[in-house]
Amino acid sequence: MYKPVDDSPITAAYELNRGRIVRSLELIQDVIVISLCIGLFSFMVIQVRDMFLSLLPPLNFQVVTADILFLLILVELFRLLIIYLQEQRISIGVAVEVSIVSALREVIVKGVLETNWTQVLATCAFLLVLGVLLVLRVWLPPTFEGIDPEQQVSQRYKQMHK
Repeated sequence: MYKPVDDSPITAAYELNRGRIVRSLELIQDVIVISLCIGLFSFMVIQVRDMFLSLLPPLNFQVVTADILFLLILVELFRLLIIYLQEQRISIGVAVEVSIVSALREVIVKGVLETNWTQVLATCAFLLVLGVLLVLRVWLPPTFEGIDPEQQVSQRYKQMHK
C-alpha cells in the first residue's frame, strides 16, 4: 500500500480516509458487541426463569447448582462485554475469572468421582495456570489507555514494598 511521507495534500487525504475507515469499523464492532449484550441479557432472563422452575420439588441439587453457576458465568460474560464497550479492551482479570468458574462448573456438574483421573489432573493444571495468570496480571503493564482495573492493586503492592 502506498503511504506518502511528506506533508502533501495526498498525505492529509490518506490520513483522513484512514481515520474514517477505522471509526466506521469501530462503530460496526460496537454494534456487534451491543447486539451480543442484548442477546446475552435475554438469555440470562430465560435462564433465571428456568432456574426458579428447577427449584420446584422434586429438588435436584446438582441441576440447581449447575444453573446457578451457569448464570454466574453469563453475568461475568456480560460484565466482560460492558468493560469492552467502555474501554475498548478485554479485561484479563474478568476473562480469567470466567474461565475459572466455567472449569469449576464442569467439574461440579459431572462430579469429581465420576470424572476420569486424567481429566481431573488436566483441569487442576488448567486452574493452576489460570490462578497464576490471575496473580501475574497485577504486574502486567497496561497496554491501552483508559481505566486499568488492576492499577489500584498494583499501586497498593508497590506502596507496601517501598
